Amino acid sequence: MMPMYFFFSDKVVLLFDFWNVHSPAGMALSVLVMMLLAVLYEAIKVGKAKLLLRTMPAMAPSLSQETLEEPERASMNTGVERLAGTPQKWFLWHSIQTLLHVVQVVLGYLVMLAVMSYNMWIFLGVIVGSAIGYYIAYPLLNAR
Repeated sequence: MMPMYFFFSDKVVLLFDFWNVHSPAGMALSVLVMMLLAVLYEAIKVGKAKLLLRTMPAMAPSLSQETLEEPERASMNTGVERLAGTPQKWFLWHSIQTLLHVVQVVLGYLVMLAVMSYNMWIFLGVIVGSAIGYYIAYPLLNAR
């Protein structure tokens, strides 16, 4: 039976029966994998945000230079017509966003379930990985 409190140990079963850690080297590798999953989670979150910023004008009219210079002509063109081009293009963007969302949710649940092993090394690996992912990925959100 697994303890229901945080503990330090190099022995733990993570997510699946075959991920049975029983040595310090295995724990170090597992912590590294969990760090990378947390970094990937943050990167996907930023990728989704960038994609949303890119497609948001296509889903709703925005204040573009055209809108400011010629408001009557720009009001006749919706954002979808101006920026997305076709409904197929909008569907493609939306499908990509949906796929990224599903991958993000799956990764989030896997990381959460690994933390629920109550192993402090895994928990610290997830926290450090999340911090590293945020530190690396979020400046990319402002990059053009």
